[in-house]
Amino acid sequence: QDEERRESELAKLHSLQQKFLSAQQWKTDCRAQAKWEHYLSCDGSPDPTVLPEINTFMSLWRDDQNEDIQLVMKKGEQVLNLIEKLQFILLDTPPSEITEKETAQYQESILELENLLHQKYNEATEQLLKVTNTYEDSYTGNMQAVIKDKNVTFCIWGNLKKKIRFKNHVFCDVPHGFDLPKSLAMSSVAVRILHTHYDHVSPLWLQCQSVPKLEVLGSKELTPPSKDSVEEPEEEKQTDREELEVPVEQDTYSDRRKSATSFKENSNSITNINETTEEEIKKSGILDISEVQDLAMQEETGEREEAIPDENVVDLQEFIPVGGVYHIDALHLPPQVKEIKDWNMVELLDPGLEAYPYPPEEAEDAAHPPIQITLMLADHVMYFENPLIARWDPAGQQWRTDGISNIRYETQEKKVTFEMDAFYTVALLQDAHLSMPYSTWELQPTGTDEALLLVKTIFAEVQIQIKGNQCMLSSVVAQEKHVLSHLTGKWISPLELRAVLKKAGVNIFPEEYSHKYVPVHKKSPTAEIRAYQEMALLASAFAFAQSKWNLEASEEQVVFKVSEHLNADAVKDWALYLFDGQKAQKLKITESSEDFSEDLEEDSEFHSTLYHMLKDFASQEAIDKVETASFLFIDAVYQLLLATRVLTYS
Repeated sequence: QDEERRESELAKLHSLQQKFLSAQQWKTDCRAQAKWEHYLSCDGSPDPTVLPEINTFMSLWRDDQNEDIQLVMKKGEQVLNLIEKLQFILLDTPPSEITEKETAQYQESILELENLLHQKYNEATEQLLKVTNTYEDSYTGNMQAVIKDKNVTFCIWGNLKKKIRFKNHVFCDVPHGFDLPKSLAMSSVAVRILHTHYDHVSPLWLQCQSVPKLEVLGSKELTPPSKDSVEEPEEEKQTDREELEVPVEQDTYSDRRKSATSFKENSNSITNINETTEEEIKKSGILDISEVQDLAMQEETGEREEAIPDENVVDLQEFIPVGGVYHIDALHLPPQVKEIKDWNMVELLDPGLEAYPYPPEEAEDAAHPPIQITLMLADHVMYFENPLIARWDPAGQQWRTDGISNIRYETQEKKVTFEMDAFYTVALLQDAHLSMPYSTWELQPTGTDEALLLVKTIFAEVQIQIKGNQCMLSSVVAQEKHVLSHLTGKWISPLELRAVLKKAGVNIFPEEYSHKYVPVHKKSPTAEIRAYQEMALLASAFAFAQSKWNLEASEEQVVFKVSEHLNADAVKDWALYLFDGQKAQKLKITESSEDFSEDLEEDSEFHSTLYHMLKDFASQEAIDKVETASFLFIDAVYQLLLATRVLTYS
């Protein structure tokens, strides 16, 4: 019977899946409309995708001699918006709509904007250090200044009096501080702690990781994805970074481009397709082959990657920087401005801002006392465990833990104190997979084209509302307290939500390598992705939830709870369903049964799709809601399910 009706059931599923293609076309039209509206606005801001415009913008700012720190911060916000636009374009644009040349151009623009922004902060620092008397502390006689906005906290101290008793300092408003060795306390030196709430130091691929994308769902109107388009977008976009040292070096970009090229060659070498899997999927005709490959390549990718030989090197697949980056520098005090009658005169030095060498070059082999640093942990992120402190190594293009010692955490005060053998750029890194596997999850409709996704981890409970093509973080509850209130209540795209949650330290989004760090029961990519697609198609009228039997089912099968859910007051009457991508069935067992069994529920039968399986037991009202659901809502649900991968990581 199943074989006889399979063709008609797949035809019905195809008609429903056209909503995914409608969503794809809608997003393509939106991107074109946004570009046109920007062109018509003529507001003076550049289109970051147009090379002449972004180059002109950077050239004009590079030549601008106004180095006031407040103006630099204001301009920096615009630069960060341009960088964010480029990053989201790289993440959100299907491979069919973006060429390799454009991808390389956008990456290059991101790197140049980041370098220019840091260069401007260096120039602003130099300008501040020329007028230290403006920020002179009445008690110590030394310079101290704290300037901050939502993106940057800028702390600078100038050693004007050179008194040993003032070798330690805690900044006002922002309790970052330091304790200098005696030799530095007697020197003409300045200390800058530049805390950027963003990370422009780590390799670019870390910020440009995307989830598998919905490309083609068996539509004859669209051409199948090429072999080139199968590659992971973030792998194409990986490029190494180089620390913006003081002064900025000139050969930054060539090294990064070489690293990006070598990484792309490596990624090309792992995109070989399993011919059997491809043939099976092509025959079924209802799933994009590229999506399955994205997941199927995980194991192979993990096996082929080389182990990191140096234990001091931080594995950026296992740990991610949280809370931004702290640029901690010792600088030469430049010549001060002198007032002569109505003139302000200052000696200009060719090198500009210069780093103060510590330890001194002649004392490299000799013992030298460390620098003690105290940092206030950012209050806009969650640290579920004591973070790992690492320093950036520009030469090796990596975060390292050596050179940092005597780490002490003050949990109540949210402070960390540590010692460094030199001045470094440091970051606080957190285990990227602390929240995995999830304790439980549930997806339930809450209204017309509205739903709520609940993901509960060992540390927090995350609730995400979905409405139309957008989603909103409803709440994050940790230790029975609502946290991250600055992120809740804002409607954004699923892609943006993923970015802000990861940045805030709440990572419920596995990457292609996460299976190496999380004990999961691997599932067939075909079954998993097809399940997410059909769950999204049904999410307007049915609730879905985790089943403990999913762990007992084979690799080719997924098991979850389903209940018709048409209003908020409905009592969920959960039933268990098994799905392998080709066949759906209702199980006889319940969640409280003693053993797992694939026996069919009485008076039920197999179906080729989950939609037809549920239709046997659903009301007509529920089926009507499914068939009239908005394509934008369906696509948003699918994106979140694919991003969280609840069927594997729970």
